This record gives sequence, C-alpha cells and structure tokens, in this order.
Amino acid sequence: MTTSTTSLETAAVAVVGSEPRLRHPRLGDGAQLWRIARDSRVLDVNSSYAYLLWCRDFAATSLVADSDGQPVGFVIGYVRPQAPDTLFVWQIAVDEQFRGRGLAAKILHALLDSVAQAGITTLETTISPDNTASRALFAAVARQRGADLRTEDLFAAPDFPDSHEAEQLYVISPAQRQEERR
Repeated sequence: MTTSTTSLETAAVAVVGSEPRLRHPRLGDGAQLWRIARDSRVLDVNSSYAYLLWCRDFAATSLVADSDGQPVGFVIGYVRPQAPDTLFVWQIAVDEQFRGRGLAAKILHALLDSVAQAGITTLETTISPDNTASRALFAAVARQRGADLRTEDLFAAPDFPDSHEAEQLYVISPAQRQEERR
C-alpha cells in the first residue's frame, strides 16, 4: 500500500476546551520545536535546520500543540519507506509548563488517528533505557488503544559515533483509530 501525502494532510485534528489546539506544523514552528527539544534536557537535539525540514517535509506525519499561536508540544514522525503502513515517531516533547496534563498522549493519539486514514496500522519509536517517561507514555498509549506493545533491541551503544545509550525499538500494533476501538 502506498501512503498518500494528500490524505495525510487533510486530516482534521483538534482538542476541545482549554487545552492547546493540535495542528500540523508550519515552517515558522521549527525554531520553537528546536527550543522545546533543547529545553527538555532528555531528547537528542537535532540541528535547527532539521526541525525546519521536519516542519516543511513531514508536516503531514507530525503534530504541534499550539497555545496562543505558539507551539508548546510536538510529535514529529515519518512513514517508513520500507514499511508504508508504519509511522516512525522521531521525537515527542512538551514544554515544561504544559507537562503533567496528559498532553503528550493526546498529541500521539491524535496523530495516530489522523494517519490511520492513509493506512497506517503500526507505530514504531526508539527509547533509551533511562527514559522512563517515554517508556511509560508509549506503554499507556498502547494500552489505551487496546494494542500490543513489543520491544526489541535496535541500536547498541557502540553503534553510535558519540556517547549515546542503546535504543530499544518499541512497536505498537494495531494502532487503529480511536472510534474503531469503541
């Protein structure tokens, strides 16, 4: 199955109430996404250029949580070329002042719901063993979606050219839309 960018781009995403509004990123969001990643003190911070490219080239498979016109959280991902039914989540982060509200899970659920229209049935991400918050987030999302979660070793520490922990692959499947779970 091929993934249509058009169907990914047309997905409507919103959070009701006083929560930040969810939307696909725009080019102008790149700098703030870079700042949120940097200020997390947990994520690998990519170059600022990379975040601009994510906002331009992978907007259909990424979401931003927006409060008063400013990004306060994001998830960036892409469809794996060798597995067109799989969304790989590259990073997810929430600004410190918005943490503890379940916003990361809401962003992730909304993204999975929006890409399901394009035939995405599986989510992959990698998490280092010391990132307990991310491990808990992805386990909770799998549980809430009634999906299986499996983990396997993917990248060992010596695979990296710098000082980096190993990364485990987390796979959530099937990642069906929320209304399909009801």
